[in-house]
Amino acid sequence: MKALAAIKGLGPVDFRNVIRDPLLKWMLLLPLIAALGIRWLVPALLVKLGGLLQLDLASFYLPLFSYLLIMLAPMIAGMLVGFLLLDQKDDLTLTALQVTPLTITGYLLYRLGSPMLISVVMTFIAFPLAGFPWLGWLPLLAVALLAAPLAPVFALLLGTFASNKVQGFALAKASGAVLLPPMAAWFMPMPWQLAFGLVPTYWPAKLYWVYAGTEAYAGLYLLAGLLMQALLLRLLLVRFDRVTRS
Repeated sequence: MKALAAIKGLGPVDFRNVIRDPLLKWMLLLPLIAALGIRWLVPALLVKLGGLLQLDLASFYLPLFSYLLIMLAPMIAGMLVGFLLLDQKDDLTLTALQVTPLTITGYLLYRLGSPMLISVVMTFIAFPLAGFPWLGWLPLLAVALLAAPLAPVFALLLGTFASNKVQGFALAKASGAVLLPPMAAWFMPMPWQLAFGLVPTYWPAKLYWVYAGTEAYAGLYLLAGLLMQALLLRLLLVRFDRVTRS
């Protein structure tokens, strides 16, 4: 009960910390702003640019920009929590938790579970705003749940490998490179496309493409993606534990 009360007390503290930071308090709005831009600006830009290049760029609108929107929610939620982790590393909060009723394990369950929840909620809000074809509640939930573990992955990347916010921003920019391989995967035929499965961001994109198209085996892609992300999370948690205890 004491541990549960401690977890409940962290929420208001995190909220105040986010509101006080002029950058962090706007980060959660980025997926919604991006969704509106994808809906109202991107189609017209693709048509105009396609006319200049004599290419049918509009055919890439749904597969590529839906993927970017799927990834944006967990990335933003994960980076937000990652910066909070960096602040708490500087304040020695993680060390202080070792003498409180809330264990490091309990703290991490809260800290890494919250961005997953935020990611799922933002995905459900952003997709209708973007005007993408409606897949149905269950397919969209499956895609959102498969993308959600990427939020704690990004959070742990910042919390483990960055020493301060400056390094955190640099690492956040560099981690954006994992968005590129799945975009290239769209142009690859099966089974060669599965080579991109080593990149964790591939699996949510693939699952969405399956639901939006005619390809089967959605359950297998969902399972493979969850296993890939569980393994990555496990490796990062072990590394994070070593860093916090050293």
